[in-house]
Amino acid sequence: MRGLPVTGRKPRLSFVVLLAVVTGTSVTAARPTPAVPANPDDRTILHVLNRIGFGARPGDVERVRQLGLQAYIDQQLHPERIPDTAATSRLSGLETLGRSPRELAAEYFAPAIRARREAKAAAGDASPEEKPMRTPEQMAAAQKRREVLEDLNAQKILRAIYSDRQLEEVMTDFWFNHFNVFAGKGATAIYLTEYERDVIRPHVLGKFRDLLGATAKSPAMLFYLDNWQSAAANTPTVRAALRRGEKTQARGLNENYGRELMELHTLGVDGGYTQQDVIEVARCFTGWTIRQPRRGGGFAFDPRLHDTGKKLVLGHVIAHGGERDGEEVLDILASHPSTARFISTKLARRFVSDDPPPSLVERAAARFRETDGDIREVVRTIITSPEFFAAAANRAKVKTPFEFVVSAVRSMGGDVHNAMPLAQAIRQLGEPLYLCQPPTGYADRAGAWVNTGTLLNRMNFAVAFAGGRLRGVEPGADAGVAAALSLGSPEFQRR
Repeated sequence: MRGLPVTGRKPRLSFVVLLAVVTGTSVTAARPTPAVPANPDDRTILHVLNRIGFGARPGDVERVRQLGLQAYIDQQLHPERIPDTAATSRLSGLETLGRSPRELAAEYFAPAIRARREAKAAAGDASPEEKPMRTPEQMAAAQKRREVLEDLNAQKILRAIYSDRQLEEVMTDFWFNHFNVFAGKGATAIYLTEYERDVIRPHVLGKFRDLLGATAKSPAMLFYLDNWQSAAANTPTVRAALRRGEKTQARGLNENYGRELMELHTLGVDGGYTQQDVIEVARCFTGWTIRQPRRGGGFAFDPRLHDTGKKLVLGHVIAHGGERDGEEVLDILASHPSTARFISTKLARRFVSDDPPPSLVERAAARFRETDGDIREVVRTIITSPEFFAAAANRAKVKTPFEFVVSAVRSMGGDVHNAMPLAQAIRQLGEPLYLCQPPTGYADRAGAWVNTGTLLNRMNFAVAFAGGRLRGVEPGADAGVAAALSLGSPEFQRR
C-alpha cells in the first residue's frame, strides 16, 4: 500500500472526553427529549454524532454545541454545502479512484489475467513440487489487480474517519450495503470503483427512483446478479446461435435480478409479489446487458435478446416491447407503498434501533410517499423524531466492525498514514469491505456482531491500536492501557 499524505496537526483528546464518548456520560443529567433540543447536553450531542456519523472526534461536541444541534443536522443533510478538504486531501495518493472501468480493465486487470495464463502454461502438467515460481512480472501484475480493491478499502476508511460530511458517508455505506455487489465475482471488481463513485454516492440523499435506476443499469449489478446474460429463450438471435452451435452470452431467462430487485431492493420479502411476478420482471429486463464486460464496457440494451411479449407485473400490464419495459417496472416498484415501508424500516433500523417503533416507520413511509421517495426528507423525519432522541434509543445499536474501527480512530484523534492495517482489522472482525458475497449485504442487527469471540477480538484490536502497534496508524496523544480498556469495553461497542 502506498503511503498517504499527512495533513494538519493531530488533535488531542483527553481521557476524560474519551470516557464520555465511551459511556455517553455528561456533567449534566440525561433527560428524555421529545425532538431536537435547543440546549442539548453532552449525552444528546454524542448520540447524534454516533448515529448520523461515525462518532465524535476531539472537539466535536463543543463544535456542535456552538453551531447548534438543529443547525448541525441541517448541515449534514446537505453535504454539498460542506467543504471536505480534510478528507479529500488524504485520498490524493490513491491512483485508481478516478479511473474509468475501461482504464482499470486495461491497466490493472488485463495484466493479471495474462500473468495467470502464462503461469498456467509454464506449469503444464508439472507436479506441485516442480511448478515454477512466479516471475517478478507476474507478481507485479497480481499486485496491480489488488491495488484497485486496496484503494477502495482505503478511501472508504479515510472518508469515514476524516470527512466532515459524516451523514453522507453513513448513507453511502448504507446504500452500498442495500444494493450490495460482491467484488469476488468475475468482472464485478472492474466496475466496483465506478459503482460506489458514480452510482451510489451521488444519489445517497436524492430521489430513491434515481438511485434505483442507476443501480439497475450499473454493469456491477448486471454482472453480479447475472442479468447481463438474461435473454428470452425464443429470441431469433438465441435460436440462430443455437442452430449454428455457437456460443452466446445469452443463457436464457435469468431470474436473479428480478427476485432481488423486489425482495431486497424495493418491496421486501413480504411486499406482496409472487413467483410469477419474479418471472414477469425478469422478462422485462431481458436485453439489459453490458458491452464487453471483461474490457470495462458500459450498459447496453440489446433488443435482440429482449422478450417483446406482453407482461403482467403486480397487476400492471407492460407491453412496450423494449428497454422501456424495465423502466416501467422500476417506476412501479419505486412508487409502491410496500417499498416506502420497506425502505423506511431499514433506515429507521439504521438510525434508531434494531426493532424501530412502528409509529416512526409509519411517519417515515408517509413522508416517502408524500415526497416521491425523497431520501433526504425521509432521513430528516427519522433523525429529528422523538423516537430518535428517546432514552431507549441511546446506545441501542451495536457497531459493525467497520463502525467500531473507524469510531475508535476518530475518538482518539488518530492519524492514519496507511489504511490497510485498519482494513485488515475490519476483515478479521468479520466484515471484509466489498466482499459480502450474498446480495443481502451485511446484517444491521446486534445478533450478527455480538458474541464472546467477537468482543475478545475487538479488545485485541483496541490494545494493538492504542498501543501504537498498527504500522502506519498513530493512535493519538492519550493512547495507552486505559484508552485500550475504554475502546474494548462493552459500552464502546454501542452507538
